[in-house]
Formats: sequence, C-alpha cells, structure tokens
Amino acid sequence: MGHKHTEAAEAAEAIVEGSGSDGNAPTPAVSPDDEALYLNRELSLLEFQRRVLEEAMEADKPLLERVSFIAIFGSNIDELFMVRVAALKQQVAAGSPKRSLDGLTAAQQLKAIREAVIDLTAQAYACWHQQLVPALAAADIHIVGYPSLSDDEKAALKDYFSRMLYPVLTPQGVDAGRPFPHISGLSVSLVALVKDARGDVKLARVKVPESLPQLLTVPDLHGGRSGQRFIWIEEVVKAHLGDLFPGLEIVETYPIRVTRDAEVAIKEIESDDLLSTIAEEIWKRRFRGAVRLQVAEDLPDHMVSLLASHLDIDGEDIYRFQSPMALKRLWQVVSLDRPDLKHPPLAPVVPKRLRLSAKQDIFAAIREGDILLHHPYESFQPVVDLLRTAAFDPDVLAIKMTLYRTGRKSPVVEALFDAAEEGKQVVVLVELKARFDEESNIDWARALEAKGVHVVYGIVGLKVHCKTALVVRREGDTMRKYVHLGTGNYNAATARIYTDLGLLTCDDTIGNDAVALFDRLTAYEGDTRYQKLLVAPRFLRPRLAELIEREIAHAAQGRPARIIAKANGLDHPEMITRLYRASQAGVTIDLLIRGICSLKPGVPGVSETITVTSIVGRFLEHSRIYWFANGGNEEVYVGSADLLPRNLDHRVEVVFPIEDPRLVRRIRDEVLEMQLQDSVNARRLRADGHYELRRPERGMAPLDSHARFIEIAGS
Repeated sequence: MGHKHTEAAEAAEAIVEGSGSDGNAPTPAVSPDDEALYLNRELSLLEFQRRVLEEAMEADKPLLERVSFIAIFGSNIDELFMVRVAALKQQVAAGSPKRSLDGLTAAQQLKAIREAVIDLTAQAYACWHQQLVPALAAADIHIVGYPSLSDDEKAALKDYFSRMLYPVLTPQGVDAGRPFPHISGLSVSLVALVKDARGDVKLARVKVPESLPQLLTVPDLHGGRSGQRFIWIEEVVKAHLGDLFPGLEIVETYPIRVTRDAEVAIKEIESDDLLSTIAEEIWKRRFRGAVRLQVAEDLPDHMVSLLASHLDIDGEDIYRFQSPMALKRLWQVVSLDRPDLKHPPLAPVVPKRLRLSAKQDIFAAIREGDILLHHPYESFQPVVDLLRTAAFDPDVLAIKMTLYRTGRKSPVVEALFDAAEEGKQVVVLVELKARFDEESNIDWARALEAKGVHVVYGIVGLKVHCKTALVVRREGDTMRKYVHLGTGNYNAATARIYTDLGLLTCDDTIGNDAVALFDRLTAYEGDTRYQKLLVAPRFLRPRLAELIEREIAHAAQGRPARIIAKANGLDHPEMITRLYRASQAGVTIDLLIRGICSLKPGVPGVSETITVTSIVGRFLEHSRIYWFANGGNEEVYVGSADLLPRNLDHRVEVVFPIEDPRLVRRIRDEVLEMQLQDSVNARRLRADGHYELRRPERGMAPLDSHARFIEIAGS
C-alpha cells in the first residue's frame, strides 16, 4: 500500500489524455479552467445553510430540535461573515484580480452573498415567528413582549433590573469628550437618541450583557399562568433606559449588532514565539473592521446613516432584522428541560470487544485485531480509556498525540496530565491556529507545559489537522505501538453529536508510520516516507489522484469501477477535474458531501455518472471516507481530510487504510450504502446548484440513516 504508480494508474493516464471508456471513442477534454463546470463555493456554502434551515421547518421533528437548527443557522451565518465575507472584502480592498472557480470576482460574490443572505434570513425569521413561536406557546413555552406584561409583572422585572442588571450596565454617551464607543463583535447593543433639558439630542449606547441569560423568566406572581414565560433581556433594559440616563428624555431606542472581521493571517515566519503572536492576534481581532451591521427593522434611516459613519461601514453591509437580533441566542430555548420536545437521549454503545472484565485490558483487545469505532453511535470512551490506561501502565513509555479542538473539560487532556505525572514521555502537538479555538488551545498548551508535557505549537505555514494518538508500550523485548486514528477531534462532547470514525490498531507498519509522523511534527521536514498512511500535503493528493485514475483504467477494461467518497466539502479543482474524467470513462461515482460542493453532477458528457448527496439531520456528518471498487478488490481509506485546497495542500492531514475485510464491508454496507439510500435526511444536488429532498420510492418505507445507525450499534 505504498505510493508507487500502479500499472492501472499508468494506463489510465493514456485514457484521460485521449480515448474514451471503450478505448477508441474520443473523450472530450475536461479543462480545470472551464468556469462553466463549477458551482460557486460561497453560494454552495449558503445552500448548505438553506438545508440547515429546512430542518427547522420540518413539522414532524421534535420542537426543540427544530429550534436548535434555527440557532445553528444563526451561528453559521455569523461565521460566514466573520470569515468568508471578511476574506472577500480584503480581496476587494487590495484590488485583487482573483476570481472564483466559476469566474466571479470578489465584488460579484459579495453581491450574490448579500442577496442569498437576505432571502435566507427572511425565511429563518418567518419560520421562527410563524411556526416555532406559536408551537412553543402550544407547548407552554411563551416568548412575550414587554407591552403584554401586567403591571405586577413589570414591577417584578423592574426589581430584577435594579438588582441584577443596573450594576452591570454601562451607559455611554457620544460627544466631544466621549468618542463613539468600541462595539464588540456579535454583542447586542441598544442605541438611543437622548434629549437634554436644553433640547439637544445626542447619541447614546448601552451594551446588553452577554454574561447574563438572554431570555429572562417572567415571574408567575399569582399562580394563574400556565407554562414558562420568557422575555428578551434587551426589552427589559430598554424599558428602564431612563434609569441609566437620569434627567434625559429617551427619544427612541433600537437594538443593533456588529459582526467584525475574524480572518486574521498569522505572520508565522516573522514570529519568534508563535503562542505569544497568536495570543496578540486574538486580542487584536476584537478591534478589526466591521463587516456587517444588523439593525432593527424600524430603525430610522437617519440613525442608520449615523451608525454607518461611526462604524465606517457601507450600505451593502447593513442588514435589517426582526427580533431576536441574534438567532444563536435561541440555544437558551433549546437547553430548557423539556425532554418531551427533544429526541430521546442517545446512549452511545461500547463495542462488545471493548466491554472488558477486570482481568482484561484495552491493549489485549487491540492485539486481537483492528477495532473500528463509529461515533456517536458507539462510545468515544474507549479512546479515553486507551489514554487513561496508558497513563498508569508501567510498561507504557511514551504517549504522543495531536490536539486540534478538545473542548473545555477534556478527559483526554486529564489523561495526559496523569501520564506526565506518572513519568511518561508525553508529547502533544496543540494546533494554536484552529480558528475560534485559539484561546482555548493556548490555555491547554500552557496547562500541559505546566505538567511537564513537551508541547509543540504547530508547523510554520501549515495547520496540523490530523487526528492521531500513539502509545508506545514495552512488551518483552519489543516496543509495540498502539495507534488511534480518526476523522474527528479528541473532543468527548462533540463525539456525541458528530458522526466520525476511529480506528484502534497495533499494526506494526502503521505504528512505524505514526512514529515517523510525530518525528516530523516535533522536528523538521526531512525526507519522511510513509508505508501505509497518506499524509498531506506531500503524499495524500497524489495518491488520491492515482486511485481515481486506477478506477478509470478498470472501467476501460470492463472491470468493476466505482468510487464512493464521503467528505464535508469538495472544492479542489484537480479532484473535481479527475472525477469528471472518471465519469466520462464510465466510472460510477457516488459522493456524500455534507457542505460545500463545487462539482456539478449530471452534466451531459461530463458528469452523467456522478451523484452528490448531502445528509443533514440529527447529527453533524463529519467523517471522511474514500472507497474504491478497484476491479473487485475494493479498498477504503478513512481520515481527517476533506477534498478542499486547504486540506490537501495547506494542512497536515492523515488518511489511513482499512485493511480488515470485515471492517471494509462494514464501512461499505453499514455506512456508505446506508447513507446513499437515506430518504429522510438526504438531499440530492442538481447541476444548477440547488438541492432536492430525496423521498422514499413508492411502496418503500422511509430510511433514516441516523436512526438506523443507532439500531445497528445497539444490536
């Protein structure tokens, strides 16, 4: 399983360059520069947000699960502006001539994004106000407005304001001595015009505290109300704004929200201390330019102009919104203790081979053969147990692993603390450049160092995104390597809501490859070679290209030729071009792409044999799987890499082979084919970039792959 060109791959090159699937008929050349063959990346990302939003509109889903999709949609749109819109605006400001794969300039993409966001957010608020708020009320969860409150309820909230809110709030005026205040990104503020005794009208601002509940409970004073009643915190602040500006008349008050550029480029080469540099950039991020201003629907134009001038923001970056100003704050509703309005809780199953007795250990179980874990249906606990057992095992000499996103309370890191205290050699690469997790990762890096762990912060110019753990154990006169390789982060919390695959193995060749990988991460590039692992950026993309070309050669010879690829995104022009050529050669290609997909399926003469399916449902699809029919001798690879330029060319990723035939069949039949048949969570991509819900064929029962995976794990 090395990286030499096979005869099949070499034969495929001739087919791609000239002949068709029968070896004689010419195949139209596919140019990677043909703009007509690509869907726009940003609009494809927004189509994913549309699919998320559609989940909130599904009336047969548990009510609070529907609300969660509105909150997810809101968070995703925030990130779109902070990262993607910010990057495009930077291109415009720099006068960059760069175009997207489909030929759009940065300015054209910004215009298209604005139109799509306005449409999607209108649908999101319509869903919230017209569907979910009434449904919540029917379930005795009421979101009320301040004018609807009784005098007694207003008095009770006045008391809450005086005790809990007033001491926290900071009224800010704007005049010659008080410049326009900094408005932090993603926080809700109230802006007001206030009039003094002389009749002068001035601008004022109050930040709504994020440290307090955003939905306040309306007390039931007389026991006559049913259910729970809530009011948005800014309504209570607005009602008592006069207390913050005594002696002034409050002329008008409106909520606003600013989104700031978070697309920070770390100048690693110029940095002597990467940790300090990134910590400084995180601090600077708070003060970067505004890329979006959200304002209330009824905010007068004169106030919009005033705010825009202070924030140095253009009209096309201003969006009018209904209440609530930030949809992601709906997570508070989702967190309510109403199990009747949620999916039954998932109890991840520990695979039978890992249900160990007191006399067994996880090392012995792994020695019996490779173990595949399918999260969240199967528990993440065995991964924690491996590290915890290794920490206290006197024969374990070293533990090495990568950390990308680990969460706040991490049992994985706690196990590493224990290992260091037990005198093991512990080496951890903490990727400080994991976007929006930089602060958390800096804290973990410092905590690990304080325990005596050797911490590496990353590689200059690359993000380390691979999910790899290595345990070196002395067994007799050998050093056995136990390895965990996965598609997801070492995060016990997200392992309960993300679908991922993990492999536990003590295969000697994979173990040696893992040793070489960590040597590379902790030292220098050198001339590292791997026998089984496909490591980006040097080796993964060329090997994937070979595997695709091999399928083309098999098709030419009339042998079984099929590709099933599952990833979060597909936007790499070389991969798309090769898949088009494979389709032209007659290879059947089924793609399971959750999010961004720039490939156009079903284009006559180009991609007629390609289908693209997106699964959006109860769990976030996160696993990456690459399966090849290989003329009947199927091969499957699993790993951390998506089919995006950043993964294949700018990150350290690890994709690994699954060699146990039993596990190969399991991945093919239980995971890939199951999701291709899903008729509840699946949507099929059309050549025009839009998706259609996949419904069961007549006479067939609906198939929910997520529900089926729960059943399989429990059987």
